[in-house]
Amino acid sequence: MLDIKFIRENPDVVKENTANKNASADIDKIISLDQRRREILSLVEQQKFERNVNSKQIGDIKKAGGDASQIMNDMKVISESIKSMDTELREVEQKRDEELLKIPNMSDEVVPVGKNETDNKEIKSWGLVRDSSHGLDHIAIAKKLGLFDFERGAKVTGAGFSFMTGKGARLERALINYFLDSHSENGYSETIPPFVVNEDSMRSTGQLPKMAEDMYHAQIDNLYLIPTAEVPLTNLHRDEILQDSDLSIKLCGYSPCFRREAGSHGKDVRGFLRVHQFNKVELVKFTRPQDSAKELQSMLSDVEKLIQGLGLSYRILLLCSGDTSFASSVTYDFEVWAESEKSWLEVSSCSNFKDFQSRRANIRYRPKGKVSEGKKISPEFVHTLNGSALATPRILVALIEQYFDGTSLWIPEVLRKYTGFDRID
Repeated sequence: MLDIKFIRENPDVVKENTANKNASADIDKIISLDQRRREILSLVEQQKFERNVNSKQIGDIKKAGGDASQIMNDMKVISESIKSMDTELREVEQKRDEELLKIPNMSDEVVPVGKNETDNKEIKSWGLVRDSSHGLDHIAIAKKLGLFDFERGAKVTGAGFSFMTGKGARLERALINYFLDSHSENGYSETIPPFVVNEDSMRSTGQLPKMAEDMYHAQIDNLYLIPTAEVPLTNLHRDEILQDSDLSIKLCGYSPCFRREAGSHGKDVRGFLRVHQFNKVELVKFTRPQDSAKELQSMLSDVEKLIQGLGLSYRILLLCSGDTSFASSVTYDFEVWAESEKSWLEVSSCSNFKDFQSRRANIRYRPKGKVSEGKKISPEFVHTLNGSALATPRILVALIEQYFDGTSLWIPEVLRKYTGFDRID
């Protein structure tokens, strides 16, 4: 959520940014509602002052034995007016806040303006981009080696769900353990979050109302299956005031992720290219505003080391405005090369949300120091960051296609202590 003061003072900038992010919000309506809100507050304050004055006069008149009925009638009129305006104030604030939720985050100055993924900027690549030597894609290899079963997954649940089986299940678990152990070594605190959250949590991180159709919603309990561990981890400190000494907070958490993938029918739906349930390890940081840019670069380095450890070729993209998510200020994507697919597959997005999510979630911290009057500095909103580190499905696609030699699937060295075997035949 953007600061309403910023919107009032920079309406054209906010309108341009909204258009650049392919979003839609009525900025003029928000400003009009906010103006009416301030008018009501001023009128209510004035009438409450009059009521207080009249109340004192009534007391003085009664003490003197006089007739205060006229002033008492005036008081009733003022009280009814205050009650009416309080009702209107709540309605105006509700409408304004609903419209505010439609405004996307402001793009960082480094973000290139563009409409879609074709306008993203490659900033780094690593490894070789080569074609498959065996001619089999990850689905054919997995069937040959018995790694997973989409047919029975569809029978039990539906399209886009699978069973990981045998050594395929062990390989999946090895990836998760490798990710979590690496992050623990890098100073992240491991957390296993709830896998369902309430509506406030989804709204705080920006999934609601923007992405409502993409979420799995348990309507009876009004709870949502999480699309990423970002949601519960970011909401861990909702409505809290942290101390300066607490920051930066670095969390990592494993979870299954659930996404309906609404609007993606027919797009990259084969095998693990696009599924409705998948495993992912997520990184979340709470930082001081002045530290968030540095902490984002540190997060990128942590993700990069994981992919290099697996020996997968990858590239890093700085997303353009139109491809950056609604809530993010700046996002970098990691894509790995899949040999048989002959394409780049996104496996991680690392984003700095600045104070966009923390305003929604009311997560603040108290900076060190005192102002000249001797009072403590007022709490400020933290900056939040998150990154996939990593999601397993497309990592598996690239890994299976790269490490299969036509007969055996060789296991990357960093995973062998977790799998207990060096190849799958």
